Amino acid sequence: MQQQKRQPELVEGNLPVFVFPTELIFYADDQSTHKQVLTLYNPYEFALKFKVLCTTPNKYVVVDAAGAVKPQCCVDIVIRHRDVRACHYGVIDKFRLQVSEQSQRKALGRKEVIATLLPSAKEQQQKEEEEKRIKEHLAESVFFEQTLCQPENRSASSGPSLLTVFLGIVCIGALMLPTLGEVESLVPLYLHLSVNQKLVAAYVLGLITMVILRT
Repeated sequence: MQQQKRQPELVEGNLPVFVFPTELIFYADDQSTHKQVLTLYNPYEFALKFKVLCTTPNKYVVVDAAGAVKPQCCVDIVIRHRDVRACHYGVIDKFRLQVSEQSQRKALGRKEVIATLLPSAKEQQQKEEEEKRIKEHLAESVFFEQTLCQPENRSASSGPSLLTVFLGIVCIGALMLPTLGEVESLVPLYLHLSVNQKLVAAYVLGLITMVILRT
């Protein structure tokens, strides 16, 4: 007889359990949500048996609360809420899915799924939209405060210096003086500038203008 290959011994409680979704939300005003489906996946090469436990079993009906999942397959677990009352609104219940090998009793892994009953889907949507608007408003307020503070810091720490402004005025005055060779001028001859001197003044004035625009 051929001996069947044994799977390596697994440590109790360390096997990852794959369940979707990880949260169940029931809405009192929407009966279609009173029935939810949990999907348990088995990506392993050996079969698993599962068991579904609940912190408040009197509020729910679990169809097939125990069963088996073939290797690399999945199974759907139907959960119905049977106690839809206002006193249960917002209460968080928990389901625990325990899995083990078919030949063993010890739980190899477990996964918790939370369940919540809410009064209305529309109210929940409005609440989420309101929270979103508040977050956006806070973000805009922070951004607005930052933009207000930045010009103050800039004006206090930057801006053209008096020397830069003075040099700019000197260059403008130099460009306004007459050029050498002009006869009809009331300006004294020693204030007449050459073409090269005016070119230098124009170049310096351009540099000063760039510095002022950057600040």
